[in-house]
Amino acid sequence: MAILSIMAPSLRRSPRLPSRRSLPRSFPCLAAPLCTAVAAVLTVLVLAGWDPLLDLDAHVTAELHRTAVAEPGWTRLNRVLTDWVWDPWTMRAVLLVTVVWLALRGARRPALWLSAAVLTGTVLQQALKALFDRDRPRWSDPVDSAGFAALPSGHAMTAALTCGLLLWLAHLRRAGRPVRLAVAWVGAVSVAGVGFTRVYLGVHWPTDVVVGWLLGFAVAAAAAALWSGRGARPSRPERRGPGGPESG
Repeated sequence: MAILSIMAPSLRRSPRLPSRRSLPRSFPCLAAPLCTAVAAVLTVLVLAGWDPLLDLDAHVTAELHRTAVAEPGWTRLNRVLTDWVWDPWTMRAVLLVTVVWLALRGARRPALWLSAAVLTGTVLQQALKALFDRDRPRWSDPVDSAGFAALPSGHAMTAALTCGLLLWLAHLRRAGRPVRLAVAWVGAVSVAGVGFTRVYLGVHWPTDVVVGWLLGFAVAAAAAALWSGRGARPSRPERRGPGGPESG
């Protein structure tokens, strides 16, 4: 909500939605396949049981879990952040408000585009969790709990997708530099923060979080790239007959 209030003044000055030049077209076109490829490599290594990666997962998670057990106050704060501030439903609510706000301003196409990207990300996340079915960390003294499979992290993927889409929207609407920087900084803190909380609370392995980040950014970048390509298609030239525009 705070991001929307910051963006509002700049957005009022841009009633039309530019389809080009708002975001360098090459960036999302490269980011989407690159993030997907890295996520795929990490996933294959995890599922194949590559020991160096799994050992790193176990070491980092165990060290953070020991701290979580020893620092109950800090652990409570992390639970509030992960369960309320950066919860996937909170992130989806922010995007829903953004979609409604766009629709009320008459920007129905980007509102539908945003909705499609969110739905795609949610379906992909749940499908991959069911497909990979990776076990979560198990503890004799847990400080938090979570259900369903671990890979990819739903919190991390939803946060990355949400913040990526909001940053794309800020560029699309040609918001001022201070607005774009604010969106970028708030997004970076949110994405990094939620990833930390999931590992710190012992409900995810680090690779779950990294793969979630990569896939969330990949879906956001794909949405931006497809929108850019859609706007870059040349319009069909008007056919003219001997006496002017063809009416038939």
